[in-house]
Amino acid sequence: MSESSEWGNESFESLGKRAELNTGDTQAPAHLKAKIYSALLSAQSTTGPLASLTETKIMGRELCVFEEAVRILPVGARVKSLNFCRVCHARLLAESLTKAPVYWENCPYAEFHRS
Repeated sequence: MSESSEWGNESFESLGKRAELNTGDTQAPAHLKAKIYSALLSAQSTTGPLASLTETKIMGRELCVFEEAVRILPVGARVKSLNFCRVCHARLLAESLTKAPVYWENCPYAEFHRS
């Protein structure tokens, strides 16, 4: 083994030891989780329509009170495929506050602040 290879392995081992993650109870803040979730939903919606609320419910995901209301409305699949979280006040609160007062059942933003 060459000298440079040995040095390289030692350096990577040293870097790896210094970069080891703390396995304690450290979690990302809820408002950061909310922002990431919003960004993922926005990115997903740019590639095409989201699954309709009816399809989403059939797949086993629970819907928030607003999504459930839209799901039962007599509107087309296009409307039911919109990202309703984009206009929900829960998203705005969840992205802005460390401990947002969001209590909607089955709301992902509320879940971030409960954990």
